[in-house]
Amino acid sequence: MRIATYNVEWFNALFDDAGRLLDDGEWSARYNVTRSDQLAALGIVFTALDADAVMVIEAPDHNGRRETVAALERFAAVMGLRARRALIGFANDTQQEIALMYDPDVMSATHDPQGDVTAVAGQVPRFDGVFRIDLDIDDRADQVRFSKPPLEVLVTTAGGRMLRLIGAHLKSKAQHGVGSRDEAMRVGIANRRKQLAQAVWLRQRVEAHLAAGEALILLGDLNDGPGLDEYEDLFGRSSVEILMGEGKETALTLYDPHARAALTRRIGAMQSTSRFYLRDRGCYLQALLDYILISPDLMARRPVWRIWHPFDDPDCWNTPELREALLTASDHFPVTLDIEL
Repeated sequence: MRIATYNVEWFNALFDDAGRLLDDGEWSARYNVTRSDQLAALGIVFTALDADAVMVIEAPDHNGRRETVAALERFAAVMGLRARRALIGFANDTQQEIALMYDPDVMSATHDPQGDVTAVAGQVPRFDGVFRIDLDIDDRADQVRFSKPPLEVLVTTAGGRMLRLIGAHLKSKAQHGVGSRDEAMRVGIANRRKQLAQAVWLRQRVEAHLAAGEALILLGDLNDGPGLDEYEDLFGRSSVEILMGEGKETALTLYDPHARAALTRRIGAMQSTSRFYLRDRGCYLQALLDYILISPDLMARRPVWRIWHPFDDPDCWNTPELREALLTASDHFPVTLDIEL
């Protein structure tokens, strides 16, 4: 079985309110890319992935006028994809939903949120609720909410095996509209505090599943990684390390080889899953942001990870149509997990 995670930059801008594809020559929300070109590129990438399930990060919007599921299922039909059914959990107001596309002949999938919105002390609240944690060590609990509540999916394979998927898109630490250096630092530290609090919240849910002996895959854009920014040293570790369960006993840890390599290599060669153009510097920045973390029991299922990077993956590089499509489709590249389930 192949499971993928893919952050599609401004997927929402490629559909009208009825979920129809805007396959025309108008500009997409991606810089210097038309909607037609981005759609064609996405069709090539999704077809090449041929995944049984894809956790789509930044999926089309879901609100009173638009429906994520309708848009994704229309996209799958037009592109002839096996992963032709779509599922979302709690909608958000960022125009960037988290959704699962999957092959109904291979699995069934349901939104299965855990916890309670009004969880009492000692309980882990539902992801559309409020998490209370002291962020600034003032002996008062701060209230934390997810801008994009993680998607909790209960999957049952055609063979009857059950596993849980959690799709996540943690808050970005980008500092928009800040003025002075001091203000930028204040906002940066506050954003990292909030992101780490979200990681702690998500980690508590992970530990509950692992303690219950459930097979679990946590995947998505975590917008973080060991050594990613200068504020990490203030807090001791990244959100990825928190989610992996660094320092915990093996039974309570999650594993991703790219994250593991980053933890042990603070300088030198590093794999990446995204590529952003920095206008102020006139160059590209690459970063490891997208992960597929699996529970210990799944390590015995012959897992194989792959980052579909157009420059680093030989098959992608040696297939010009796919290489160009990966660069046109999004500023992130897909990550896949092939595993025997």
